[in-house]
Amino acid sequence: MTQQRKLLVTGASGFVGNSLKRRLAEYGHFSAVGAVRSTRQAELPGYIVVGDLDGSARWEQALEKVDVVVHTAARAHIMKDEVPHPLAEYRKVNVDGTLNLARQAAEAGVRRFVFISSIKVNGEQTPLNQPFTAEDTPSPEDAYGISKREAEQGLQALAAETGMEVVIIRPPLVYGPGVKGNFASMIRLVEKGLPLPLGAIHNKRSLVALDNLVDLIITCIDHPAAANQVFLAGDGEDLSTTELLQGVAKAMGKPSRLVPVPAGLLMFGATVLGKKGMAQRLLGSLQVDISKARNLLGWQPPLSVDEGLKRCFPDQ
Repeated sequence: MTQQRKLLVTGASGFVGNSLKRRLAEYGHFSAVGAVRSTRQAELPGYIVVGDLDGSARWEQALEKVDVVVHTAARAHIMKDEVPHPLAEYRKVNVDGTLNLARQAAEAGVRRFVFISSIKVNGEQTPLNQPFTAEDTPSPEDAYGISKREAEQGLQALAAETGMEVVIIRPPLVYGPGVKGNFASMIRLVEKGLPLPLGAIHNKRSLVALDNLVDLIITCIDHPAAANQVFLAGDGEDLSTTELLQGVAKAMGKPSRLVPVPAGLLMFGATVLGKKGMAQRLLGSLQVDISKARNLLGWQPPLSVDEGLKRCFPDQ
């Protein structure tokens, strides 16, 4: 009988971590422990309370006999961050907390550390049909992206120093059942059935379905070729904002009421109203090239975009 390998999944109550832990439970050769902050969740089997993720957290108990750490916990990207020094707040969790865990993991004999980073490390936008690649020079623009890049650099230095393997995965926008943030806001707009002036947008954006990201993470837990590599995650299909809204409406079983307003006019209006950043996300392109994961790991996204969108609405 094959001995189970013990994994630690941080952020196990979060959008990605929770789904990953549930999927790992389906594999007989993995024993996954979920690290959480809440004592309520830790009352369930397979969870352990670790408190706040910062530079002073102690991980000895959680890391006992652990072979692989999958680090999904983070201070998430916040659109309207009202703290006085956002970068300092992101660094406490995303840099100091990550590297503190990684150092203790290396000392505990953990073989591999899988870090869920962000495509924001690459940047905010791409020219149309010129996707980011894993080998591009990082160019983060906001505090969140900068903190994720600094964590990556610290992990790579630690890997060189200790021999612990580090795998970095940079996903774009992740969507799936229970999604929050910008994607949830878009769903609410479509659900209301209001006409939206986004029927003539010809940009291209990469997304990644939750199940596709989890599948890539699981591949990176074991695959020998993943060691000390950076991978971009994605569905392998890029959509315009218009196509995405149409896909969401179809998955919900609702009509897409999109009015074809030229993108230039929308950008002008948004700039006048002080909403240029929001308009850039809706109108600009952000594409990722996942060929490295395909070629090096033999990985293919198991779900199409249509299938991923349908899973956002299981009751439809």
